[in-house]
Amino acid sequence: MPEAAGTKTRVTPPATDGPDRSGLRLGLFVAGLVFALVGGFGLGKLTGGEKPADGASAAAGMVMPSAGATNHAHAPGTAEHDHGSSGMTATAGAELGGLSLSGSGYTLVPEGTDFAAGKPVDFRFSVRGPDRQPVKQFAVVHEKQLHLVVARRDLSGYQHLHPTMAPDGTWSIPLTLGQPGLWRAFADFTLVDSAGAQIAATLGTDLVVAGDYAPKPLPAPARQATAGGFTVTYEGTPTVGATQPLQFQVSRDGKPVTDLEPYLGSYGHLVVLRQGDVGYLHVHPDEQRTPGTVKFWLAAPSPGTYRAFFDFQVAGQVHTAEFTVRVD
Repeated sequence: MPEAAGTKTRVTPPATDGPDRSGLRLGLFVAGLVFALVGGFGLGKLTGGEKPADGASAAAGMVMPSAGATNHAHAPGTAEHDHGSSGMTATAGAELGGLSLSGSGYTLVPEGTDFAAGKPVDFRFSVRGPDRQPVKQFAVVHEKQLHLVVARRDLSGYQHLHPTMAPDGTWSIPLTLGQPGLWRAFADFTLVDSAGAQIAATLGTDLVVAGDYAPKPLPAPARQATAGGFTVTYEGTPTVGATQPLQFQVSRDGKPVTDLEPYLGSYGHLVVLRQGDVGYLHVHPDEQRTPGTVKFWLAAPSPGTYRAFFDFQVAGQVHTAEFTVRVD
């Protein structure tokens, strides 16, 4: 089960000479704690045979040809398309991404993963291919070559960032992690291989912030949240095995906000993290919308609890409304 709220666990950086630092971190962090993995959560139009994500499989890393990239989702009826400059993906049965450091020969390689609470660190990493060399060719998807999403394993502290890449293939960005504990970083990108094929991927790595870790309980499920002076409500109920619309409405002082601005090529983005194993999904909206509303399409192949982060932009400022979603 998820960590018990109010229980403190001492988190310390692991030794650096072990063969698997990520495994050591997880062992230190979860000592005395028991996690229950809930079922997979799918977004997009299901094509049948949906299975929960398996952290030991290649799909857990979500590295696959872009025509089958399933940790992104779009509205039903969207024609098949690749991850080109348009940033679109095929509509398909979704899988959770970010559960693995590597998949299909590609590996996320961070230069350092130890942080001090509240202190900025230049987080640097590369994506290495089957030849063990840094990948340098990435497609622009939703105006960026790579999206970096970070959250603590209790699903608090969400950040959606966009690092820059040096000519040698090293990505970097200043990153501040505010509280002790084990965090998860997701690199969401579409690389271009030597044959020119686009491969959509989401790879994940653990980040450690030393100190006394006190997990925060998830807020109770609710259909309304506030963000930056705005009120955001959503309609729709994710259903097991069936694609359903989930529509977000942004208002201020009781009136719909009609001047939502495009952010990263869309009027909204939705990141969903699964409680327990922090499986990752990044969802893009239906292009048809009414003023002040943004619609997504979701399908839940199994029950569970998730945290949904809705990003939107008004007057040049990005805001994030957070929701706990329970699928029965």
